[in-house]
Amino acid sequence: MKEKKYKRLSYRERVIIETLLGEKKTKSFIAKKLNRSRSTITREINQWVSSPHEIYDAKLADWLAKHNYLNKRRLDKISTYKKLMIYVYRGLLKDWSPEQISDRIKIDYPNNLIMTISHEAIYRHIYLHRQAKLNLRLIALLPYHKSQRRRTNTYNKRKSRIKDQISIEQRPKHIENRKEIGHWEGDLMIGKGQKSAIGTLVERKARFTIIVKLHNRKSKTVRIGFEKEFDTIDDYFLKTLTYDNGLEMSEHKIFTEQTGMQVYFAHPYSSWERGTNENTNGLIRRYFPKGTDFNTIDELQLKIVQYKLNNRPRKVLNFKTPAEVFAEEYSNIIEKKEKMIN
Repeated sequence: MKEKKYKRLSYRERVIIETLLGEKKTKSFIAKKLNRSRSTITREINQWVSSPHEIYDAKLADWLAKHNYLNKRRLDKISTYKKLMIYVYRGLLKDWSPEQISDRIKIDYPNNLIMTISHEAIYRHIYLHRQAKLNLRLIALLPYHKSQRRRTNTYNKRKSRIKDQISIEQRPKHIENRKEIGHWEGDLMIGKGQKSAIGTLVERKARFTIIVKLHNRKSKTVRIGFEKEFDTIDDYFLKTLTYDNGLEMSEHKIFTEQTGMQVYFAHPYSSWERGTNENTNGLIRRYFPKGTDFNTIDELQLKIVQYKLNNRPRKVLNFKTPAEVFAEEYSNIIEKKEKMIN
């Protein structure tokens, strides 16, 4: 009599499980489809989905299963507690840094000793077997793991020819303290061969980011693209825009008429005067590195990155997300309006 040997679920089977669950198929149906026992499917789903609002993720489940199999004797905290492991890996897949994961978990699981982890412990977990396939994948998810020094180009500089500029020196000083919502910084990110670009807009207080699809770099195109995005936002959040000296903002007076936002221009070659925007552009470059042809990137891809940036906890925001801060500010507006009416 041949001894039955259990065969672990493959990645292909897990993708089928994820697909059929998305189609609201029962566990019995999935088991029959894969020629597996219902208990195997139930155990698989329950093992990697820790709460009702979570969705089974084939890629994540496969990573975790292989990690458990290959590292049965590892005793670090992440390997010991599956719920903690799932949280950490989900965070990495959302492009959160270990520090963001470490501090955000304190908010999501207060007073839970198991669901606590330092960012150093997360790094140690990832780099313990740095040549293993899973660890190489995790390393690839870390921020700036292949960052290179920026080279400053001293050539191709041009003097600004924008008419009626208002210098950043004339911008109200209270904007610098970031206590008031509604003050933005803007820029273009240039693509491969200087032939494509996207617009980036960042709110200074909340760090809320908007990525704008542009078909060209003409001033009218940029103006209309920015206006279209700001049309979806309450006027309370639209006070000023600080921009560099790019000619794409030469229609700034029309932009101000359409949006009510006063445009201030930073000094030439003074990117630190728009530090929030420069930092955000660096984060966006993780997804679209230098040399990207933005003509090949559709608006949906840009909005997915925008969503990720606005829903990642930020240290500067006490590990709240920009979307959360923005929502809180909006709630405050509604309260003020209701009090005025009453």
